Amino acid sequence: MEKSVRIKIGLASCGIAAGGLNVLEKVESFLKEHDVNAQLDHTGCIGMCYAEVLMEIEDDEFGSTMYGYLKAADMDDILHAHFIEKKPLTDHIVFSDKLGGEEKVILDYQTRIVLRNCGVIDPESIDEYIERGGYKALQDVLKDMSPVDVIEEIKESGLRGRGGAGFPTGLKWQFAYNNSADKKYVICNADEGDPGAFMDRSVLEGDPHSVLEGMLIAAYAIGSDTGYIYCRAEYPLAVKRLRIAIAKAKEKGFLGRNIMGSDFNFDLTVYEGAGAFVCGEETALMCSIEGKRGMPTLRPPYPAESGLWGKPSNINNVETLSNVSWIIRNGAKKYAEFGTENSKGTKVFALTGKIKNGGLVEVPMGMTLRDVIYKVGGGIIGDRKFKAVQLGGPSGGCIPESLLDTPVDYDSLTKTGAIMGSGGMVVMD
Repeated sequence: MEKSVRIKIGLASCGIAAGGLNVLEKVESFLKEHDVNAQLDHTGCIGMCYAEVLMEIEDDEFGSTMYGYLKAADMDDILHAHFIEKKPLTDHIVFSDKLGGEEKVILDYQTRIVLRNCGVIDPESIDEYIERGGYKALQDVLKDMSPVDVIEEIKESGLRGRGGAGFPTGLKWQFAYNNSADKKYVICNADEGDPGAFMDRSVLEGDPHSVLEGMLIAAYAIGSDTGYIYCRAEYPLAVKRLRIAIAKAKEKGFLGRNIMGSDFNFDLTVYEGAGAFVCGEETALMCSIEGKRGMPTLRPPYPAESGLWGKPSNINNVETLSNVSWIIRNGAKKYAEFGTENSKGTKVFALTGKIKNGGLVEVPMGMTLRDVIYKVGGGIIGDRKFKAVQLGGPSGGCIPESLLDTPVDYDSLTKTGAIMGSGGMVVMD
């Protein structure tokens, strides 16, 4: 019998650290003891790390109800009130279709493209990813588009690298495509090391298939049959879910030989880094994959000319690749509607430091720092005076209060003396 009630518990690293596994155990016990016919799943992080542990209940009675700040000791009372008494405890509701809750405003200010599935689907279920349109972009590419078509679509979207430098993604793919070498590589840089940055980790833990699909499309575009995901060993849950995703993609025929009945072949390997900060730099990363000490090398030659093992290589980071399938499915013009003239789309930020709503947010390029910090982030803890925000990691800088109305885009942030970086945003009072 199909279950009309679904319960989802956030079990990314932030949820687990806050006690999510203990909450899960309590929910399992309650459902069994009270014979509640419900489907119990886990999800990645929806971005509201400050409110973990989070639990969403979807039922006919109340629609979607998100409970937050949960502790295992509270669960019997919360579940009894929701399922038995039919009078949910509103103190723990962060937002709900029918019962209110103030936290939904945080999501209302966001435009979720990269984070579209995070906190929504079970990251270990390829079927749930497919139900939400997953691998449809890959299917369309293999059926109806040439590599040149794909590259032109990415160019037209205005997508720029989200790892820090902001180089146009389509142009980078074009360079690799133009190289006639017999072997090429596609590499995902998941070695985020900036202080306060956890965007890549959250995407890999919450929606790994979006990264795989982006890599597959990139590989088709440049003519590659081999890929690597270079992920920090400090991200064991991300590594685990990536490997599960790869195994299930192979079972479905989305990885391997003759993908979806085409003549396109692509295999993928997860490579765990050893924790060196410098390996986030692309040439050092490739040295590490080759088994050497991770040391940056002079450019030129650039990776598109001579990269991994001397072969042309295309390197994009997690966030960049997660945009790709959305662009193919919805069109470059739709993507380019978000953002500014020279900074299209959205940007994911990790809000940390002295901010009320610490967590993960995705906003359109061009939103001001003030709005990101005060409207989305809720302002400074204790309503203290804002002092500065640090952006761009060790290569970035601090932006003072006088520049809070700076738009979040590549050019504007550079003018302040900071850089966009990968997206770590450390707020100071």
